[in-house]
Amino acid sequence: MAQKNKTGGPPGRTIVSDNRKARFNYEIEDTLEAGIELKGTEVKSLRTGKANIGESYAAEYNGEIWIYNVYIPEYLQANRFNHEPRRPRKLLLHKREIGKLAGAVQKEGKTIVPLKLYFNEKGRAKLELALARGKKLHDKRETEKKRDWQREKARVMKTFG
Repeated sequence: MAQKNKTGGPPGRTIVSDNRKARFNYEIEDTLEAGIELKGTEVKSLRTGKANIGESYAAEYNGEIWIYNVYIPEYLQANRFNHEPRRPRKLLLHKREIGKLAGAVQKEGKTIVPLKLYFNEKGRAKLELALARGKKLHDKRETEKKRDWQREKARVMKTFG
């Protein structure tokens, strides 16, 4: 049986940032793992665990997938060699995966949303991407009702059963 680490994921996986709003705002259809091209100061800053992917999105540009608006704070010990906190970063994907994502965005009107930023068991920074469709307001309300009902049901089962 695989052991889980303290972040709740598979062993060796350290989650740096989690986009919890994505599952509420989007209907997740497909997920995939992508590498992310980082500078040395960005990796050191990520290891402190203070990154934010809540407002970020990915898009295709010149046959490559780029992620925008990811906040990785400056590394304090880097002095003048620091990075920009919100610079666009290239994602490392196979051509087939890039074609699939770009085609779904152009033809079907879907969005590429980052779900998690983490270090895998080899210590490499990875980004879990999702191909998603935006939810309408009534869908969001329905999701909230289901979540409230599940919470209430669990509370009742705990007290009576």
